[in-house]
Amino acid sequence: MANIIKIHQDDNVAVAIEEIKQGESFFVGDKSIIAGTDIPAGHKVALFDMDEGTAVVKYGCPIGNTTKSVRAGEWIHTHNLKTGLGDLLSYTYDPVESGIRQVPEAYFMGFEREDGKAGIRNEIWIIPTVGCVNNVATAMAKEAGKLIKGSVDDVVAFPHPYGCSQMGDDQEHTRQILADLVNHPNAGGVLVLGLGCENSNIEELKKYIGTYNENRVKFLVCQESDDEMTDGLKLIEELIDYAGKTQRTQISTKKLIVGLKCGGSDGFSGITANPLVGRFSDMLIGRGGTTILTEVPEMFGAETLLMNRCETKELFEQTVELINDFKSYFKRHDQTIYENPSPGNKKGGISTLEDKSLGCTQKSGSAPVKGVLSYGETVKERGLNLLSAPGNDLVAATALAAAGAQIVLFTTGRGTPFASPVPTIKIASNSSLAKKKNSWIDFNAGVLVEGASMDEMAEEFFRFVLEVASGKKVRSEEAGFHDMAIFKQGVTL
Repeated sequence: MANIIKIHQDDNVAVAIEEIKQGESFFVGDKSIIAGTDIPAGHKVALFDMDEGTAVVKYGCPIGNTTKSVRAGEWIHTHNLKTGLGDLLSYTYDPVESGIRQVPEAYFMGFEREDGKAGIRNEIWIIPTVGCVNNVATAMAKEAGKLIKGSVDDVVAFPHPYGCSQMGDDQEHTRQILADLVNHPNAGGVLVLGLGCENSNIEELKKYIGTYNENRVKFLVCQESDDEMTDGLKLIEELIDYAGKTQRTQISTKKLIVGLKCGGSDGFSGITANPLVGRFSDMLIGRGGTTILTEVPEMFGAETLLMNRCETKELFEQTVELINDFKSYFKRHDQTIYENPSPGNKKGGISTLEDKSLGCTQKSGSAPVKGVLSYGETVKERGLNLLSAPGNDLVAATALAAAGAQIVLFTTGRGTPFASPVPTIKIASNSSLAKKKNSWIDFNAGVLVEGASMDEMAEEFFRFVLEVASGKKVRSEEAGFHDMAIFKQGVTL
């Protein structure tokens, strides 16, 4: 007997938990259905006969329309299903109440910063103002590893290709993201490394950084130094002396900010990993904490679910602007708004953008939307925030860190070794991935389709995240990986 799961009572498709061979039977309630085709694991199977143009319903919502007639038991995928989405839309605010219950705060062991923020790492960050000094920054970080002492966890360089020959929003974005990272609480000390002749030079960047502690943030202009390596290592040693005296203390989850991201999703992502992260989000918010959902293009098709959770009409209008601005960005570049999912998504069982988005947005749980952030803007409101950023894994994860997230939760059905400026917890949507790529995956949500309890898994996962916040290294940290990427939209001079 084949094993399937029907996600919502209104669905007219189910998801194959394991591969179903043609001729195998499965039950939906009391109804026995025989598979008319092979159905790959994670993919959809029709539960009813459907005419051409029938809305296919998954998660209780339409995910597209059939392009030909389909018989019950047949495979539904890109060969017989297309998106039902349009371009720019008008929306109506129809608020729904949240079921979030406030509970006593929890605690983790972190680093209290003088600005009132909390860090979960005590690292020294080298932030280049321009790509021309990337190799110098990387060499400094490697050499400075010998100087680590006290409570300092690591010395990390964040190379990037920007900081000069940029115009308009691109230049503003680079400056803002770099300034956000300089001010990030996971950095106990920061060396800002400039060249000297770039557009986003140190004096310009200081306008974005704002007030800073001279013991915590130091600057070096390479063109003004006779020996930038010697001078840079001296400054890093001073930063290590300063940061190394800070010790972990007990800190409330009210100061914990967690970014929510997915990549390489598959047909199980919306059943296992994403709902688990959504449960975590609700649990953290119920304890006074904050989560940030991004990847705006992967809200298309599920955006009304988020809009109606906005706490105020003003937030609803900001969310409408968030969605339509990103659609307009696609149109300005003559790109198809719904050119999604990726090849990996499709191989994993996701057929349309609605299919992907309805699974992706489950990472936000059920909490009300408390804030809507522009790209490069930092969190101001506790609770669930929406952040403008693309779906690209590195760009979106960097944007989450820049917005203030000390941790990023990254759900995946395909796997990836990438990291971000902050600890990035990889959550597998299926057990096969978790076993195969044990060096990448930190937590296996795939057991949720193997009989594990969501309540028990959510409690276990919540404890795991607090362990990471208290110093436990994730797989990418153990491998020494640290990545960052800045959103580029316009002209390069």
